Amino acid sequence: MNLNATLIAQMIVFLTLAWFTMKFVWPPLIGALDERAKKIADGLAAADRGKAEFEAVHRQIVEELTKVRNEAQQRISEAKEQAQLVADEIKRNAQSEAAGIINRAKMEAEQQVIKIRDALRRDVAILAVKGAEQILRREIDQNTHTELLNKLQAQL
Repeated sequence: MNLNATLIAQMIVFLTLAWFTMKFVWPPLIGALDERAKKIADGLAAADRGKAEFEAVHRQIVEELTKVRNEAQQRISEAKEQAQLVADEIKRNAQSEAAGIINRAKMEAEQQVIKIRDALRRDVAILAVKGAEQILRREIDQNTHTELLNKLQAQL
């Protein structure tokens, strides 16, 4: 066997194998590798987009939560102010009602004092009449006696 012929035959087989590999084996392998690289790149890009969306949503949630907390604090303070206004109004109404009750009680007390005074005047007049009648029964006539007692009653 000739070394040159063997070497040339091996070279032809090698070149045929290289051509066959380049033509039929490598394109699907390179395509699969490119597709896999593209999927990995798309996955990384999607992960980056997801992370960015997560951060944006997280920021939005924090902002909304802050807004809700502020709104709740504002509503609480408004409710406290409203409660204070209602309490003040109730207090004013109670004070005015108390003043009205006191005024009515004073008027009733004054009316009762007047009634008691009138009753006392009548009683004193009757007692005075009886006392005077007993003392003056024989000295003054009935008409003069009644006249004097009426004057006395009016003075009391």
